Amino acid sequence: MDRLIAAKVFADVAITGSFTATADRLDMSRPMVTRYIEAMESWLNIRLLHRTTRRVSLTTAGESCLEEVRQWLRQADTITGLANTSGKLSGTVRLATSMSFGFSQLVPAIQQFMSAHPDVNIDIDLQDSVADLTESQIDLAIRIASAPDPSLIGKSIAVCDSVIVASPQYLTSTNEITKPDDLAEHLCLGYKNFQQHIWHLRKGNSQQSVAVNCRLTANEATALLHAALNGAGLAIQPTYLVNRYIKSGELKQVLPDWKPNDMNIYVLYSSRKYMSPTVRALIDYLSHYFASTPW
Repeated sequence: MDRLIAAKVFADVAITGSFTATADRLDMSRPMVTRYIEAMESWLNIRLLHRTTRRVSLTTAGESCLEEVRQWLRQADTITGLANTSGKLSGTVRLATSMSFGFSQLVPAIQQFMSAHPDVNIDIDLQDSVADLTESQIDLAIRIASAPDPSLIGKSIAVCDSVIVASPQYLTSTNEITKPDDLAEHLCLGYKNFQQHIWHLRKGNSQQSVAVNCRLTANEATALLHAALNGAGLAIQPTYLVNRYIKSGELKQVLPDWKPNDMNIYVLYSSRKYMSPTVRALIDYLSHYFASTPW
């Protein structure tokens, strides 16, 4: 049996903890997954996985060799790229990003890249948490933060600026907002990952922090966007997500002279070592695309 495929199957089962889930992800039958795992164990002469009727988990030996197997797979991808004398980019790139940035900005961006490179496949993992890239077999993560994870290599590809917005129906049904302190008297929509709902705003050299009342919270920006569109209150939203609604009049910017703090949009990866030419090309492409494409 193909040892490289067997290694990919083993690395995937280590993530999913399920032969059935790996079979679905790799588009093969469950018996074939079992055969590849048995072949890996036979070649290495060790038991890699504990199997029960409910779950699959790594043995101590399996944990010990998992990173070596992953490194071997990365090296195999690199060698494949170097051996590609046609100069065409190929292979699969796994990208992790937030739902809001994924559907509003990333999907339109990668369509052009994929059109230019028909042998490249891209798998997008939508998640708002910071993933363990190696553990999840993610090649690149796009994250919005004031500073990148120090354990990862990061490159800033764009600036994420935000605005305060609300629907016209909400604004006409409540008191006028003329200064930051007025926000404390309004319904606000908050990110539930924050223990305290304090909005930090700046106007030129002036800064002000306001404790706001958030009766509705969510862990994802698009949920709060649609709450604002439905008149639920005020929301801080990234301009990459709400500019279209401001232009259409479905949302209005509140306190336009006062801005939330900007953050950077980073493309993150775990190591430059064994990076495939396709991944390198995609990083360069995204950097150029977002530098030249306004929201």
